[in-house]
Amino acid sequence: MKFHYSKENLKPRQAKLQRLLEILPGACSWISLLGLIFLSVFFPFTAAILIVAFYLQWILRILYSTIFLILSYLHLNIEKNTDWIKRIRGIDRLPEYLKEISSRKFGRHWRQRFSHQIHLDQLNDLLGSKHLPPASYDIYHLVIFPVVKEGREILEPAIEAISRQHFPLKQIVVVFALEERAAPEIHAAVYALEKKYKDNFFAFITVIHPAGLLGEARVKGANSTCAARHAAAFFQSKNIPFENVVISCFDADTVVSPNYFSCLTYHFMISPDRQHASFQPIPVYHNNIWNVPGFARVVEMGSSFFQLIEATDPEKLVTFSSHSMSFKALVDVDYWPVDMISDDSAIFWKAYIHYDGKYRVIPMYVTLSMDVASAEGWWKTFQSVYKQKQRWAWGVENFPIVMRAFLKAKKIPLGQRLRLGFKLFEGHLSWATSGIILSIIGWLPVIFARREFASSVVYYNVPDIAGTIFSLASLAVFVSITLSLSLLPKTKIRYRWLIKIGHALEWLMVPFILVFFSALPALHAQTRLMTARYLEFWVTDKHRSNKK
Repeated sequence: MKFHYSKENLKPRQAKLQRLLEILPGACSWISLLGLIFLSVFFPFTAAILIVAFYLQWILRILYSTIFLILSYLHLNIEKNTDWIKRIRGIDRLPEYLKEISSRKFGRHWRQRFSHQIHLDQLNDLLGSKHLPPASYDIYHLVIFPVVKEGREILEPAIEAISRQHFPLKQIVVVFALEERAAPEIHAAVYALEKKYKDNFFAFITVIHPAGLLGEARVKGANSTCAARHAAAFFQSKNIPFENVVISCFDADTVVSPNYFSCLTYHFMISPDRQHASFQPIPVYHNNIWNVPGFARVVEMGSSFFQLIEATDPEKLVTFSSHSMSFKALVDVDYWPVDMISDDSAIFWKAYIHYDGKYRVIPMYVTLSMDVASAEGWWKTFQSVYKQKQRWAWGVENFPIVMRAFLKAKKIPLGQRLRLGFKLFEGHLSWATSGIILSIIGWLPVIFARREFASSVVYYNVPDIAGTIFSLASLAVFVSITLSLSLLPKTKIRYRWLIKIGHALEWLMVPFILVFFSALPALHAQTRLMTARYLEFWVTDKHRSNKK
């Protein structure tokens, strides 16, 4: 489907529809919050009924999410020792390999058997699909790092991690997408790294993105698109088909594990619809996690847990942060939007619409590590984390564009459009309201209760109901604490057990975090969109310390 994925240069009728849809999420969030406050003051009985109903659906959602968080974590743990290189070499000789591994058992532990069974099922699906992949030695990885203010202390660990890959380095192309407006010392750091590491890879290229190009905003997508266009010309000059290239667009601080690109290659090869798919790893924020205030640690652990939960439902999964996709698909959809901040989710919706709904995200049970937003001092870190979450919540800018596209996308089944449209809308509405209702508004009916309500059964039972629900919620918090302790990287700090106890206690800040680092940034972003005060791209502060 031909659709211009942008809010700019619209015809008058489409521009009016765009504005109406921009207003809708923020208006619904404010109506929900102010409506509950009004009811709590003047009709506390009605408000109490609605809030109890909200509590019930919330706890059901939390328990449901906790179950899938555990399952996803187990899957991540199961695959951490998988020999991905051995598997991709096996796919190179698929019929023989399939017969070979079908005839023997793999491992005594249930984890090994589980992983093997999934692998076997995927191989059978691949062979039956007739969409066989290119040979592993013909697959190339293009890795783009957009750079604007990240120094060598941020960039070099990312490049060093790629140079330690188990996958052949001569099949990897690294590109620094460097903003022309970056400071001279940033330019110097980029060229120094290119000189140091260029012989490690098939190619190492620095692309300068000119400032102030017509039709572009100062956003990461414009920089990444400029670099990807140069890379396309490079692959054409080498006669390498785009179908054989996997593009990974990483934040500048992204550090991958040694088996990352072999795992990505496996998922690309094993997926019959590899040309119509993105590949989403699990992001964790470990690079500087021991050097940031406790609230920032808990916030980013929550972000990782959210991605673990989302990975269990690929039908609804949308790309987030650092991810990968077929380079052919990227070229087909004309690269990332150059006038939007939320390019990581926008590229999924752009591809989904372009391919008439025949596009999906494939979860990968492998992690990559990034920095927690941080700055000098806890107050500046507070501001940085808030701004980062507001920028993530600015993904709401996709909602009006996607809805306009869905109104025209007759080739996408109506049920599919309704389901995804509702998930997109409800997700942003819940993001902006749930934390405030749970932590603040939920207690207002009891505070403002009038005499007739105060003598009712509901009045006396609301605290008990809330207490029961929050007791059940404590189970989810306990699971979160346990998993966070197992995911945290090891530290050389003395008395590590005291550090871990301290981290467990940090989870007591969850009500505070739900309001200040979830609901308020989302509500702020939706309000700005509603009032046409469009957000400008802000590069997250990254502060590194020598402590570990």
